Amino acid sequence: MKTSEGFKENVVEKKVYETYLSIVEPFKPIRSVRGIVNRLREDFKLIVSEKLVALVVSAFLIGRPVLFEGPPGTGKTEVGYGILTLWAGKRAFILPCSENYDEYRVIGDFHPLMAMKMGFTEESFVPRPLLAALVLDSGVLVDEIRRSSEEFQNMLLDIVDKRRIVIPELKRVFKAKGEGFQVIFTSNPEDIAQGELSDAFLRRVVRIKFTYPPEEVEKEIVKLRLGEDYRLVSEDNIAKILAVINELRSKALHKPGPADTVAWTQMAAGLAKLRGKRKADIKDFYDAAFSVLLKRSEDEDVVGMVVEKYFKR
Repeated sequence: MKTSEGFKENVVEKKVYETYLSIVEPFKPIRSVRGIVNRLREDFKLIVSEKLVALVVSAFLIGRPVLFEGPPGTGKTEVGYGILTLWAGKRAFILPCSENYDEYRVIGDFHPLMAMKMGFTEESFVPRPLLAALVLDSGVLVDEIRRSSEEFQNMLLDIVDKRRIVIPELKRVFKAKGEGFQVIFTSNPEDIAQGELSDAFLRRVVRIKFTYPPEEVEKEIVKLRLGEDYRLVSEDNIAKILAVINELRSKALHKPGPADTVAWTQMAAGLAKLRGKRKADIKDFYDAAFSVLLKRSEDEDVVGMVVEKYFKR
């Protein structure tokens, strides 16, 4: 692994290593599908199919970015971050998109006071996460890509396609040096508050759909995430939780994902421990339900009705 000492003649790279190397925490990359699946379960507490991981790895090998599409709470961000991290052998960077995201916020910009003193030089340039990922050969998770502008999307695709970043002010071209620099986008196409992705964007990505898992898989996710606290939850109450979640997915405006299932169960188990109980009971699940499941005021009645149906006080 190179250190900042090897970049004294390259000021920008030296800044990247000094600022970001300790954050990415390098380790030996995992490049096999089975190895990634196993480490996702062991290290990230994620249950991911071999098929999904194989599709992502195949996209990486042919130089295509990946788009994870699906409703909130289905694990898009966590799975993408985990795969990118294991593949590169470094913690992935996460770029949470917004309307005002532009190249200066993700590639780099010039420090105003330093630029006034030194001009637009490498000394006054401040590298940002996307450039850091390329220099360090790390992965990038671009979260909620639909919240960004079409110009921003096209800029990202151009960088991924050519595996390089051009900074005209510095007359520099930074090129990816390995296979670790990969990009996964996430998107919730059902969110009406976001924009559409262009045809050009959709043609250039490998699209992978995320859906709610089968009940047996969702139960396994809860068990994996709770660890020892799973003993505080009875099988009967787990079945009731999943029944509530599935009914709300068909009736409520906010569709609870597996993340909500896990959070609800964790909250109920935590309340049971605080109350000195050996098992979480109906009161614990009822008290925890609304803090986790009620995301929109319009859903208050339906959430109350469905929770009462299965967890009557």
